Amino acid sequence: MLSIEKYQDIFVEYLQDYSTVKEPENLYKPIVYILSLGGKRLRPVLTLMTAEIFNADYKKALHAALSIEVFHNFSLVHDDIMDDAPLRRGQETVHEKWDVNTGILSGDAMLIMAYQLFENYEATTFQTLVKLFGKMALEVCEGQQYDVDFETRDDVSIAEYLKMIEYKTAVLVGTAMQMGAIVAGASNKDQKHIYEFGRNLGIAFQLQDDYLDAFGDPKTFGKQVGGDIIENKKTYLYLKALEFSSEKDQRQLKTLFSISPNNSQDKIKTVKQIFTVSGASNATKKAIQDYTVKAFSVLDLLNISEDKKDLLKTFGNSLMNRTV
Repeated sequence: MLSIEKYQDIFVEYLQDYSTVKEPENLYKPIVYILSLGGKRLRPVLTLMTAEIFNADYKKALHAALSIEVFHNFSLVHDDIMDDAPLRRGQETVHEKWDVNTGILSGDAMLIMAYQLFENYEATTFQTLVKLFGKMALEVCEGQQYDVDFETRDDVSIAEYLKMIEYKTAVLVGTAMQMGAIVAGASNKDQKHIYEFGRNLGIAFQLQDDYLDAFGDPKTFGKQVGGDIIENKKTYLYLKALEFSSEKDQRQLKTLFSISPNNSQDKIKTVKQIFTVSGASNATKKAIQDYTVKAFSVLDLLNISEDKKDLLKTFGNSLMNRTV
């Protein structure tokens, strides 16, 4: 097994060879741009790592790893348009650097490119990968729609929110890991278990992202801190704050989240204070830990060595304690 950093280096090198500008340039330049912005490369690293965990050469999983990364970035391009987000990983978003139409079309092309990468596998593996990938892609769209719907609803429950982040984020992590298992020829039982590990880890990852959106360091987070507050997103922090706050703070929070999105630093400051005083910030950190532990419990069901289970635990703990 290689280190996380080594998997990242190998994948980035492979990605750079793949990312080339061709005609028409206005279609492919934005694709190369978004793929070059960096990021954690979490999903492709998990695909490569999982392939080796199930005793396959990670090189067999490079096409699948690239497909999940291309799809993930496609979804980011379109999400940024929907959110009218100015920054992605500290740089201009595609629709800001070019325009909305370019972002839509380049994103569409990336979705197609993601599926094309499966053509590098033999028929049975291809079919299994495409079936799993298609299910995931549709769930991501469903999750995004839930996210949009929640912005105008005042009755979002914790259960609904957790379902939304499962579909929008966690299924990507679970799929990334199951694809590595599929390429490696792992049993159906192990495939399902590694998917569950990834899904629970993905929920913890998104809850951590929600937390960092409010309380992260803008120098390391790479996105606009307070962006979810500006956009009136009903995150886990917000929902827990409503649950725990006094009636006065509940009213203030609801009022602040009824204001049209604007870059108000006073609003961000006040909301963060309510998140802290109510105990919502601590409750969110506990939920992150709980879902990470839940992911770890699945490892007992996997037919892999203890050393490989420890590697997955180390990876999970690094995500739980991240600052970016």
